Parts: sequence; C-alpha cells; structure tokens
Amino acid sequence: MEDTDPSQSLTDEVAAHREPSEDVGPLFVNRWSPRAMTGEPLDESAYRPLFEAARWAPSSRNSQPWRFAYAARGDDEWETFVDLLHDFNRSWAADAAVLAVLFSKTTDGEGHTLSAHSFDAGAAWENLALEGTRRGLVVHPMGGFDHEAAAERLDAPASYDVEAMIAIGERAPTDSLPEDLREQEAPKGRKPLDEIVSRGGF
Repeated sequence: MEDTDPSQSLTDEVAAHREPSEDVGPLFVNRWSPRAMTGEPLDESAYRPLFEAARWAPSSRNSQPWRFAYAARGDDEWETFVDLLHDFNRSWAADAAVLAVLFSKTTDGEGHTLSAHSFDAGAAWENLALEGTRRGLVVHPMGGFDHEAAAERLDAPASYDVEAMIAIGERAPTDSLPEDLREQEAPKGRKPLDEIVSRGGF
C-alpha cells in the first residue's frame, strides 16, 4: 500500500492512469474500485467509520432513506451475503472482509413517495466510498447479485428498494485475482468534461 495520503495528492497508481482537467481534491480522483482483497477480516473499528461517513450524506427533506445491511467475515450471516452474488462477482468479492447491501426507503413516514430515494442513497454510497479510499481500503460497488433474494433473505420491508451491493476489504496484490481479472485491475479514465456538462441546455 502506498504511503501517499489520498486526500492530499494522487497516488502513483492513479496518476499513471488519470489526469483531472480541473483543480479538484485528489480524493475524488483517487477513488476507484479495485477487486483484489486479502480475504482477511477487518476489525469493526476499521470499517464502521465508512458507515458513519454515509450517515452524513445530504438527502431530500433530510429523509435519509438509505439503509445498509451487512455481514463481516466470520459472522453467521456471511454465507447468506456471499450466496447473493452472481458467479462473476463471487470469484473475487468472496475475499472481502465486509459485504453490504444498500437499500433505499421509497416512502416517508406518512406513506408519501420519496422521489429522490435512489439519488439520495447514491450520495450515501459516495460518502462511504470516499471514506474507504481515505483509509486505503477497497470499496467496490456491484449490481451483479440477486436483488430479489437480497430483499427476501435480509428481511427488507416492502417499502425499501434494493440498490447495490458493496465489497469492503484490505487491498491485495493484483496477482491474487483470477487470471482473467488481472488486466482490469487499474483505475479507469473518465469522459471529457465537455461530454457531461453543457451550458444553457442539453
């Protein structure tokens, strides 16, 4: 693991693949989604702050619709979470220290629809991911899992949507991955700014 503070400057690994076009905090550019993890457990004090960061995300009407259900390696529920993964993701994410499922509440306390529930849950995810990056942890989101089974097996109320699954763990060398994944284990670039921002309209 590099000594560079990811909140202060780009890591060598990221700088080799990414170059921001504007002056932004390095933490945003340093965040990416490795897959290689050690398979070792993490102490609760190492990953609970990630959920604390998520807690402080903004939300419409301060509804805070996000809910994280997780299992840490060694928990009785660990295999329940692993079994939710599609085969491709299981091939690497089973080496995580923590697997979490992110849900969002679709209605408020009075039953009114929360139209921004997914958007708000995404803000919570990003906070979690950035805090994980700051701490040098792997934080990798996934859509490749059984959403219906996640809702059923994790006892989610009907008013919650399943949004994503997240693997958290300590980084491992790239050669610990299955061979077909090793070439993908690098920070990806982004579209030019002009392709995603237009002044005055679309």
